[in-house]
Amino acid sequence: MPTMPTLPPLLIRQATLPDGRSGVDLLAIDGRIAEIRESTDPVLTPPAGTTLLDAQGWLLSPPFVDAHFHMDATLSHGLPRINRSGTLLEGIALWGELKPLLTAEALIERAMAYCDWAVARGLLAIRSHVDVCDDRLLAVQALLEVKRRVAPYLDLQLVAFPQDGVLRSATALANLKRALDLGVEVVGGIPHFERTAEQGAESVKLLCELAAARGLRVDMHCDESDDPLSRHIETLAWHTQRLGLQGRVTGSHLTSMHSMDNYYVSKLLPLIAEAGVQAVANPLINITLQGRHDSYPKRRGMTRVPELMAAGVNVAFGHDCVMDPWYSLGSGDMLEVAAMGLHVAQMTSQDAMRACFDAVTVNPARILGLPGYGLAVGCEASFVLLQARSPVEAIRLRATRLAVVRRGRVLARTPAATATLDLPGRPDRLDWTLPH
Repeated sequence: MPTMPTLPPLLIRQATLPDGRSGVDLLAIDGRIAEIRESTDPVLTPPAGTTLLDAQGWLLSPPFVDAHFHMDATLSHGLPRINRSGTLLEGIALWGELKPLLTAEALIERAMAYCDWAVARGLLAIRSHVDVCDDRLLAVQALLEVKRRVAPYLDLQLVAFPQDGVLRSATALANLKRALDLGVEVVGGIPHFERTAEQGAESVKLLCELAAARGLRVDMHCDESDDPLSRHIETLAWHTQRLGLQGRVTGSHLTSMHSMDNYYVSKLLPLIAEAGVQAVANPLINITLQGRHDSYPKRRGMTRVPELMAAGVNVAFGHDCVMDPWYSLGSGDMLEVAAMGLHVAQMTSQDAMRACFDAVTVNPARILGLPGYGLAVGCEASFVLLQARSPVEAIRLRATRLAVVRRGRVLARTPAATATLDLPGRPDRLDWTLPH
């Protein structure tokens, strides 16, 4: 069997890191970080044949990670019709209309196109929920094929998601188990969409027990509602603790928490933290789909991100949707997601803004359990070089991705953003490189 050619070493010179260190040199050998030298250290001498990437002081970050997405629906906007109301429930109904018309070829084509978008924007790991309520499991098989195809350049983790309710849909549980047998890695659920609150609680118990028996992670759409009495996150935290699933369970959306009274939340937050349940907010979608029954004042809908973080809960931001039945916008830009989360949660202190950058990098990497993620010797040599000097500036500018690297291989480059000004009354034409 022929051996794969070995990548040449990669040396990144004069980078700024998210923790504020500047003038850093980083050497990658065989796809892993071999050395990191700071400005006060002796100059790093690379091996012969090393590829050089001059960071010029720009921000070198670990790659973006999206902990919540629906790749089976992405880029399907307008099929078979447009969501005229823009609501969650019309989106679910529209998806039900589209499912019988889906083909594996079209699903794969759209998903592959989105993965191209993702890589160009430095997004190298995605957790995607995939609907298992179609008895053909067409989307499951299509996304497993996409996962195989993109494996050389993007980590795709799949969640078996019973969109119509694992108890409400007659074949959903059997289909979910079949999806896991085919290789889907995470158990999903949607308890607030079951017929009754009692059935919702039963679905959480059933699905957590299934995950525990199979040694899998759990990620549930949980309480994606404006109803303050939608409290399935409490049940999810209990079964996580009962079954010893700490650190392997995620509650996604959690928007009902936005509407809960403060006394109940003061009890709930420690329970979530104690159980080691992690959380994903989806700012772009939560801010557009929630609060639809309000006049004014109108609720923002996104869960209590700063309060969850303060309680010690690992919180990530997800993109959720791009050009699909629920959301006609989006481009795979996790800095756009971070910016929306920052604004909606009013996280404008310096520490809070940096936490929003973490919410699209290191925090979701923990949720996915990505091995070797980070900027330390021994980690995978996977990075995004951003045209910014700090994480806060990267969010402010939606910084250009100058280079995207995975395991020591440069996957994408984008020219630095520049502007040329020729202004009346100004004597000279002015050329400058963003940011400004």
